[in-house]
Amino acid sequence: MATGQKLMRAIRVFEFGGPDVLKFQSDVAVPITKDHQVLIKVHACGVNPVDTYIRSGTYSRKPPLPYTPGSDVAGVIEAVGENVSAFKKGDRVFTAGTISGGYAEFAVAADDTVYTLPEKLDFKQGAALGVPYFTAYRALLHSARGKAGESVLVHGASGGVGLAACQIARAYGLKVLGTAGTEEGKNIVLRNGAHEVFNHREVNYIDKIKVKLFYSFIKVKFCFLRDTFL
Repeated sequence: MATGQKLMRAIRVFEFGGPDVLKFQSDVAVPITKDHQVLIKVHACGVNPVDTYIRSGTYSRKPPLPYTPGSDVAGVIEAVGENVSAFKKGDRVFTAGTISGGYAEFAVAADDTVYTLPEKLDFKQGAALGVPYFTAYRALLHSARGKAGESVLVHGASGGVGLAACQIARAYGLKVLGTAGTEEGKNIVLRNGAHEVFNHREVNYIDKIKVKLFYSFIKVKFCFLRDTFL
């Protein structure tokens, strides 16, 4: 290690496996930014399922060992590369994909993956935006092309991506049906935008959803006919 190298605390993984492979270290070198990168002082880091898949070694992409996990962080810009013009030191930001890993005091990210964090959001909320909300937005509005007045079923809606999908779908005027496996989960889903929620641990929950959708269709059809002939 070079003399005068700045050090930080970080979680490191030296072998793939369960949570026990996560090792805390206090002598990790602070990453250095390149031309189109920024250095973020991490205030909060998102923990997503994909992080656990990578750590376990079951994901299609395996980073070279050792590495620091974590893709989503929120914090304050500490330094910027020479060719970065959109951000400056002190800016509140979040990113959907660190380069050096988010389970650390500092993280490097490419400037085109970094976004200004609105003042109304705290750092914890900012760290929850990347994977959950970007995934939900892409699925609902880019892939499915959801439109106001349509119905959407969010399976496993009590998870991070599921809750984001419920919120976004409700905001865009869709009829939102969600599923969860516990009463607590069902209540959370309802509080986050779902019109109806079903327990996916019940044997006949699919039939209940079909009935709900069928009667919703009949109601819409009736209103259309009524407005047409009145």
